[in-house]
Amino acid sequence: MNWAVITPLLIFLLIIFAVGMWSNKFVIKSHSFLEEYFLGERQMGGFILAMTMVATYGSASSFIGGPGIAYTKGLGWVLLAMAQLATGYFTLMVLGKKFAIISRQYKAITLIDFLKERYKSKAVVLFSAASIIIFLFSSMTAQWIGGARLVESLTGLPYTTALLIFAFSVLVFVIVGGFRAVAITDTIQGVVMFGGTLILLIATIKAGGGIPRIISDLAAENPDLISPFGADQSLTPSFVSSFWILVGVGVVGLPQIAVRAMSYKNSKAMHNAIIIGTIVVGFIMLGMHLIGVFARPVLPGVKIGDTVMPLLSMKVLPPYAAGIVLAAPMAAIMSTVDALLILVSSALVKDVYLNYIKPDAGNDQVKKVSFSVTAIIGIVVILFSLSPPDLIVWLNLFSFGGLESVFIWPVILGLYWSKGNKYGAITSMVIGMGSYIIIDQFYPNAFGFHTVVLPIFLSLAAFVVTSLFTQQNEGMMHVRMEK
Repeated sequence: MNWAVITPLLIFLLIIFAVGMWSNKFVIKSHSFLEEYFLGERQMGGFILAMTMVATYGSASSFIGGPGIAYTKGLGWVLLAMAQLATGYFTLMVLGKKFAIISRQYKAITLIDFLKERYKSKAVVLFSAASIIIFLFSSMTAQWIGGARLVESLTGLPYTTALLIFAFSVLVFVIVGGFRAVAITDTIQGVVMFGGTLILLIATIKAGGGIPRIISDLAAENPDLISPFGADQSLTPSFVSSFWILVGVGVVGLPQIAVRAMSYKNSKAMHNAIIIGTIVVGFIMLGMHLIGVFARPVLPGVKIGDTVMPLLSMKVLPPYAAGIVLAAPMAAIMSTVDALLILVSSALVKDVYLNYIKPDAGNDQVKKVSFSVTAIIGIVVILFSLSPPDLIVWLNLFSFGGLESVFIWPVILGLYWSKGNKYGAITSMVIGMGSYIIIDQFYPNAFGFHTVVLPIFLSLAAFVVTSLFTQQNEGMMHVRMEK
């Protein structure tokens, strides 16, 4: 084992554990376990809100999978990745104050709480919970795999052993600390991600002989590596433009991001988060994907894209510096995993167990169920992660598209369109999920667009048409009854 690399990572993990244990005292003392454990009692300030959104969104896909696929496709993938620049800005501007105000009026702790009160439908609640569980298992699996591959690359341990070490590290602090631990560690992890990106980008450019030399080497190997269409010409204008829907506009429909928009303490915090989040996301996404492309002349012949980031760090940096930099992808992975664990756990405990199985459960019983469910989810994801694919970015993007197809219109139109009703919401969700899975399996990238585009438009049409039709029928029934 390379202890010079591993030691900074161990120090980082110890800090994360300490935050989890410190946060546990709030979980124990809180008068409302659910609001503390799943929402941190809505106390996030602007900087913490920005960094927790950045850290939750910046994942194994951004720090492991993203640079890996940029390594294979070239600068075209960097252009594609910059669709993520407006993520925090767009999410908080669309949801923003209205979502926070209404969620407080509804006493909503989860996104599904909001949907439950808005549409008054058991079907909407259960289908929402099922969608979160189905698609977030895919995303969590990607994070588990990314973390295991990172530990494997650094220590030389077998993949399975590395997976168990990483999973245990995450589960312990999430189970004991809840949302507050997640938010505070996300802030630490966001700072680490920013610093790690900056250090590695500078070191890679230096190792490659400067940007002009790197670009020249890329062009000599394959001119398409420096074109906007990618090394294999797969990044067509229609695909690139539709990708902006997946990782830009559609992010509003991601439950793990939307829930952040109901957990800040005031308007000033939201405004500060918009500015800070946009700057940090933009720099990290640009930096990490440029690193992936610039690594090609520095580190030729890498077979598995997901290993580019750790291998590059150990080649171009001194051991201790490599350890500090590699804390960035570890931070990104852990921050996304902990957010997804809390989200799936809340869907099962708050939205299913307390709503429909045992509404009268006491505080102590809810604690036990929450801890147990979080642990069981983690174990199941470990089992799914035992046979990893070569590029985890596709697992993450599949999850993104599925969740956006299901939630984007029930959330946005639920806030801004008074005529939207439960029939429109459930129809939109079913059409969105069904069409996304079918298109993904049988006709991916239909008409040159990303798979998510058609399902999002189909779910919009389903929501609007069904809401108007059922509203008209209900109006006619009222008229007949009056007669």
